[in-house]
Formats: sequence, structure tokens, C-alpha cells
Amino acid sequence: MKTKGVRTNKINIVTLGCSKNLVDSEVLYTQLKGNGYNVSHESKKDDANIVVINTCGFIDNAKEESINTILRYVDAKDAGVVDKVYVTGCLSHRYKDELEVEIPTVDAWFGTNELPRLLKTLKADYKHELVGERLLTTPAHFAYLKIAEGCDRPCSFCAIPLMRGHHVSRPAEELVKEAQSLARRGTKELILIAQDLTYYGLDIYKKRTLADLINRLADVEGIDWIRLQYAYPSGFPMDVLDVMRERSNVCKYLDMPLQTGSTELLKTMRRGITREKTEALIDTIREKVPGIALRTTLIVGHPGETEAMFDETYNFVEKMRFDRLGAFTYSHEDNTHSYTMPDDIPAEIKQERADAIMDLQQGISSELNQEKLGNTYKVLFDRKEGGFFIGRTEFDSPEVDNEVLVPASQYVRQGDFANVRITEAHEFDLYGVVSEQK
Repeated sequence: MKTKGVRTNKINIVTLGCSKNLVDSEVLYTQLKGNGYNVSHESKKDDANIVVINTCGFIDNAKEESINTILRYVDAKDAGVVDKVYVTGCLSHRYKDELEVEIPTVDAWFGTNELPRLLKTLKADYKHELVGERLLTTPAHFAYLKIAEGCDRPCSFCAIPLMRGHHVSRPAEELVKEAQSLARRGTKELILIAQDLTYYGLDIYKKRTLADLINRLADVEGIDWIRLQYAYPSGFPMDVLDVMRERSNVCKYLDMPLQTGSTELLKTMRRGITREKTEALIDTIREKVPGIALRTTLIVGHPGETEAMFDETYNFVEKMRFDRLGAFTYSHEDNTHSYTMPDDIPAEIKQERADAIMDLQQGISSELNQEKLGNTYKVLFDRKEGGFFIGRTEFDSPEVDNEVLVPASQYVRQGDFANVRITEAHEFDLYGVVSEQK
């Protein structure tokens, strides 16, 4: 931390957790800038006298990171380095009453839907003319577009409805306007996010209208890629697949968390689907959108998960051969339905199961990547690092998926597209040479 003498009248926003939190921070950032404030995001200089921490409260590790970050800035306040510490986001929304008692030196706590009150506390006006406008904290060439807030799904293990409330879709006109604004400022890739994309429209249009929304966004000039994250398998709107197949700027990519390969455990998790129906859905997706990359996440160690159930999940992964996969150990979240069950699987068993799934996936990923050798793909370059320019194909989302590396001697720039021929393949990375710049 810097000394008290170098403080400036500046606000620093610190973001923890998922891309949905990042969008919330960007909206706050935009509002504060619109009010003429000197504001930064994730400043490494520790030169701000006001800190706003946007927390995550999803699972134990995220909660721990959020608490540690709050304590770091509270210590800075006690040392006279920081004047004010404000906390917002999921952890604050969920545990506000307890946290106010445990960490009394935080100046104020805010829930996930209290942006106007946070701005008022910071002596800033909520500027309605800035709705749909966003200053990005990501590189300018890609942006997350949050199409809805909250969730109405009854999943047994999930605390998101407790923190984010019921599903609320954003009007399509507002989203198109925001996409147009982003495109004018250089955004080439829109990553559609929500707690559940597939529920979009049911609340405001009385039917699922995700396909219509994607079509409208695909018409926005300057948007080269549209990517879908966080789709729910039960009730999946099949017309989305038609749009994905027919529109050239909709990525053949789908992130669909499936959680387990055991029908019995899916019932316990209250997922509203069976393994058989899940496999049939995957088969249909692959049939209707040839070459699509499917990403999923799984939870191991949920209460009641037997060795036989885990074996079903292992077999499911082996059979389905997902392009991208993450496995997480179950976190016992208070006030969820699963919290009423005993957390009966030891931590070491949970970790062994997660490791086994990821070891299996590593082999699958390696085999799938080997099949790409010699092929040429359109790549969007995110950054330069060491001796390489690093980018992604349409089959990869930022930060969580495969990357493509080309030698820095082959000049490209951040935000450039180029055609890259793959010359080397590893489990989670591809190497190649630029054959043609777009």
C-alpha cells in the first residue's frame, strides 16, 4: 500500500466473480464517469481514496476471496490510506446483516439491485441517458452483453436466486441499442450472458424469444461474432439452433452447464431433465449445427452422490466427448434446497472425483485438438504475451477456453482477425501461423 500522503480524490472499482458482475461494474464505472468522477477499475496503483468492491458469494472459495479483499481494504482504511470502503454485489446482498456486524468499518453495504442508492451515497446522479451505454473494462474488441438478470430455476444447489432474484429479461430494443453503441466503439464480439439465456423473453414477451433477439443482434453492423453462454438444457428453445446454423456471425459455440450424468442425481438436483433427454438434446444440437463446440460444467460430490452415480457421470463425459468442460466440487450453500441434506461426501473424495473428470477431459481435449492439425481457422487476437500473439477461434470463449498462439514475428494487433493454420496441438492450446489477415 502507498502512504497517506499520495492519496488522490479517486474511486477504484474492484470486481470479483463472474462476467455478470463485470458488467455491473462497467455500468457503475460508466455512471461515475458520466458524473465527472476520476474513476478506475482494478487499479494496481492503490492511489484511490474511495474503493467500491463488487463481491461474489456463489461458492465457498468465492466468498473467501471476497472477504479477504474487503479485509485488505478495511486494513488500508485503518492505516489511513483509504477514506471510504463500500461493498456491493452478491456477497453483500446475501449476507449484509451478518457482515455489518462482523466488519463494522465498511462504510456501507449494497445489494445487487441497489445501483441508484450506491450512486447517491457516492454523491452521483443516476443518469438515465446512460442506460445502454457502457465503458468497457475488457479489451475493446469483445464485450459481455447481459440480456437478463436473476433466475427462476429451482436447482437444489444454487444460491443465485437468493442473490439475484427472479428472472427479469431486458427489452430487446434496449439490447440492440447497446450492441449498436458497442459496435460503434470497436466491439467485434458480443458474448451473451445471463443466469439462464434460454428463459429470455418469457417474462416480458410471454414466450421464449432468444432466437429473435440473436437475429436482431446479428443484424448490427460491425458485430462479427455473437457467442452464447449459460444456456439451460430443460426447455431449450430449438429455434436458436436454426439461427446459429443460418447466421454466419453467430458462433457455433454453446455453453450449457449439465451438472451430472446421473438421472437419479439430476432429479435430486431438481434440474427438470434426465440423462436420456440430455443426450438426445446434445445429439440434436450436433445434428442441426454441424461442427458446434459444446462447453459444459459438472458438479461432483453433491449430497447423495454414490460411487455408482459418479461412474455414470464419468461414462457420460466419456461418451459425449465435450469440446470444453469444467468440473467443480459441491459447495454446501445455506438456504438452498441441498442445504437440507447432509453434506455427506468427504472433501478429499470430492476432489478425487473432480480430478478424475478433468484427467478424462484432458485426454479428450488432446484428441480433439490433434484433429485440428493442418486446418485453418479464423482467429480473433486478444493480446500479446511474451513471444506470441494470443487469440481464439469461434469455438472458444475468453479466459475459460482454448487459445491459439502465433509467433510475435507474424505481426497482428489486439482485436485483429486473421486466418491461422494450426501447426501444433496440445490439450488446451493450439499453435499456428498466420496464413491470411482478415
